[in-house]
Amino acid sequence: MGVDSQESFISHLVELRNRLIYSLLAVLVVFLCLVWWAKDLYALMAAPLLAVLPQGGQMIATDVVGVFLVPIKVVAWLSLLIAMPFILFQAWSFIAPGLYAHEKRLALPLLVASCLLFVSGMAFAYFIFFPGMFKVMASFTPEGVAWMTDIDKYLSFVMGMFLAFGATFEVPVAVVLLVALGIVTTAKLAEARRFVIVGAFVVAAVVTPPDVASQFMLAVPMCLLYEVGILVARMLERSRS
Repeated sequence: MGVDSQESFISHLVELRNRLIYSLLAVLVVFLCLVWWAKDLYALMAAPLLAVLPQGGQMIATDVVGVFLVPIKVVAWLSLLIAMPFILFQAWSFIAPGLYAHEKRLALPLLVASCLLFVSGMAFAYFIFFPGMFKVMASFTPEGVAWMTDIDKYLSFVMGMFLAFGATFEVPVAVVLLVALGIVTTAKLAEARRFVIVGAFVVAAVVTPPDVASQFMLAVPMCLLYEVGILVARMLERSRS
């Protein structure tokens, strides 16, 4: 390795370190701004469940420090989410100089779309999936059984569903990326539609609670977003031809 290439490699490492530090500082700043409302933010996250609990129903904390740590975890996750645009900007600023012009034209829209779709998936889970699913769960609660969920387990469940729905809403980005890289064509994707539908319901059965309604609320958007991805990918193919 020559002196110039070694210096270039070191400069890239320094830049990467700086951008990682900037990203961590951004998360920390957001965290410090939000931590004072940790209890309120947890209450907001717990609202879909609390809304369907019977009168007098409540959540519980079985861990001694759970009442402190769980709201802090909520703030940490939310801080990361809010700081994500800045983090993605830092990532883009690091990799963009090494991309060709046509790669930049594709990568930047996909990056923005990926972020927006992930947040949309989380919003879908919070405003549509959780209320419907919790109502179903409440309707199956046996007589004489008090449904009291531990706050830490509730947070783990909610975060898992947020990640599942966020990832599900990334399907169009994955489809467009596969076509853009020449790995597959839209014609092949259309032919594979029936397998994708089956796969979507299999994934939904594994990820969501065991009620049919919850599975449909994950599988149906996944199938629809797959079709959206094919439509966008076809537009990309036409623009290249």
